[in-house]
Amino acid sequence: MSSISSPGSALPRSAVFGGAGMLSVRAAFYLQASITLTFLAGSAAPTALYPLYEAAWGFSPIIVTLVFGIYALAVLAALLVAGRLSDHVGRRPVLIAAAAAQAVAMLVLGTANGVSGLLLGRVIQGLSTGAAVAAVGAGLLDLDRARGTIANAIAPVTGTALGALVGGLMVHYLPAPTHLVYALFGAVFVLQSIGVVLMPETITPQAGALASLKPQFSVPPAVRTPLLLAVPMLVAAWAVAGFYGALAPALVHGVFGFDASLFGGLALGLLAAAGGTSVLLLHRVQALRMMGIGAAGLFLGMAGVLLGLWQHAAAWFFLGTTVAGLGFGAGFQGAIRSVVPFAAPHERAGVLSVAFVVSYLAMGVPAVAAGYFIHHGNGLLHTAFEFGAVVMGLAAAALLGALARPR
Repeated sequence: MSSISSPGSALPRSAVFGGAGMLSVRAAFYLQASITLTFLAGSAAPTALYPLYEAAWGFSPIIVTLVFGIYALAVLAALLVAGRLSDHVGRRPVLIAAAAAQAVAMLVLGTANGVSGLLLGRVIQGLSTGAAVAAVGAGLLDLDRARGTIANAIAPVTGTALGALVGGLMVHYLPAPTHLVYALFGAVFVLQSIGVVLMPETITPQAGALASLKPQFSVPPAVRTPLLLAVPMLVAAWAVAGFYGALAPALVHGVFGFDASLFGGLALGLLAAAGGTSVLLLHRVQALRMMGIGAAGLFLGMAGVLLGLWQHAAAWFFLGTTVAGLGFGAGFQGAIRSVVPFAAPHERAGVLSVAFVVSYLAMGVPAVAAGYFIHHGNGLLHTAFEFGAVVMGLAAAALLGALARPR
């Protein structure tokens, strides 16, 4: 039985493989969208806490980027090993385990008393996020391809914005933020794991679950060319996310003299919120045109950010951040929409896992490299300019590729 009735239509209730008393299709859709949102919010929330950890434990900037980067690498590991698992065992088992592991990660992070505890919590968080993102992304498409495509683009950036803003506000205005932030998200993850237990399954089990755990980086033949052409856009977009996640708190404090926790979280939140806005505004635009708009936005936005840093002008920095965020959301959505339609239902989680592997590599590796260069005397501003120049080059390549591809 096919897991969708037709492209762009919702999954009929009769095609859902669940028992009596399960959540409705609508409730299951919103539950899965909320999982992506909260998982990404939980991963962004520590950005505002890094200055507190630095002050309390006295570690260097390279540790901040390592803590940030190890999360991305853990996501990669999970995507490579478990990214295709939900195509074989179903979406529910993977999501139940992932939500429970997220709650454990919050417990570890909330009770961490040193860098080792922070690293362990981020590894658990990354592994559970990596296991979930492909499963929940494919599950949303199973239920409703049109709305699922939009949700897959909006939920991650909205979650990132929410987590960064919540973290920054809690650090600035509430007591014990290094405990309270994680307690809040931990409670949410426990509730979501209960909800997933009641959620209907959307695909029939397939043979080959154990074989799917063998790390692999491949996609069906029909997807290879579209994915290859989308790679520059994916890399450019997520390198920007890495730039803000790893460097924003230090930049807003060192260059503008702002509170690192509040305004570092605000910068990342602004980037992600603008990304979600662009997806809502442009979701009816053709995929390749959306990629082109996103690439142009990234290029112009990063130019504004670098101008603001060079001139020590906060207004230019935050204006550039907004434009770059618009480009981030449009570019990522356009890239995903140019790839996913070529995948069959039981190939979706695998295809999305490869796309996310590329994305998280682009987010994590440059961030760790930036920390290394800062630690070895390259300087925060010099490193930021080099990072920004690379992003602008990638955005230019993505723009040329989008313009050159036939529609």
